Amino acid sequence: MQDNASHDGYDLLVVGSGNADLVIGVERRPAPGETVLGSDLAVHPGGKGANQAVAAARLGARTALLARVGDDDHGRLLLETQRTAGIDTASVLVGGAPTGVALITVDPSGDNSIVVSPGANGRLTPEDVRAAAPLLAAARVVSVQLEIPLDTVAETVRHLGAGTRLVLNPSPPAPLPDEVLAACDPLVVNEHEARYILGKAVGEAAGEAPHDWAPALLALGPRSVVITLGGAGALVADSRTDSLDHLVSPKVEAVDTTGAGDAFTAALAWRLGRGDDLREAAAFAVRVGAAAVTSRGAQASFPTLEEVDAL
Repeated sequence: MQDNASHDGYDLLVVGSGNADLVIGVERRPAPGETVLGSDLAVHPGGKGANQAVAAARLGARTALLARVGDDDHGRLLLETQRTAGIDTASVLVGGAPTGVALITVDPSGDNSIVVSPGANGRLTPEDVRAAAPLLAAARVVSVQLEIPLDTVAETVRHLGAGTRLVLNPSPPAPLPDEVLAACDPLVVNEHEARYILGKAVGEAAGEAPHDWAPALLALGPRSVVITLGGAGALVADSRTDSLDHLVSPKVEAVDTTGAGDAFTAALAWRLGRGDDLREAAAFAVRVGAAAVTSRGAQASFPTLEEVDAL
């Protein structure tokens, strides 16, 4: 838990989304026009921004969140769970639209399908970022995703502190402006997001394998790139060292992959802020991601440092 009274020296500032995750277990996901019966509805705090903040705080990071939620029960749930995790919520804005909601179906293999209603996340504005400039300047690392407007992400890039590092997970994927790409250190993508960003180059100029995609992604401007490969670990490429490393994941039994990418990215961002090099940070993050898939839910599955060490 950190002292919430001060903005000094955050390990990690997350600028991003907060959602209520409405989760139903299904035997299989429905085809178009088909209805399937599922389990009882479960409501969990979620959203990539809120997830990353909780994942980092659970590992021991001094964490703050810049986000917007609705003045409703879902918003109160999100604020309460952030505070319980020890996160500074002074910059979580309230009102303007209902809290964002994610409708999630999870099949027996642990795979999920998600539909997101952004709600208040879509009202987190560049003006909100400008008002939080002291918070941005005080953070060692700022982590962003794309469940908030792209112009808000771009404004975040413009207000980074002199020594502040930006970690971006472009999810859900969207075309990224050059100024945002150039600030990424690293750009964190899964295979789907990598394919999207590379576009037609994948399968043609960039080749078919993730090992080929990493240099192609670096050529677009980010200082470094991490490609997550699920159970196969992650690839790390750094323009400064001209290196490409494959980090292998511990073997675990996956129960639910919801939130695993958020746990990975948060762990990576935290360790970079502590001074780890990219390879060291990613190796740790791979273990955190593996631990997160061994239990159900997003935030509920995020491991403590002791649980990661036990892997």
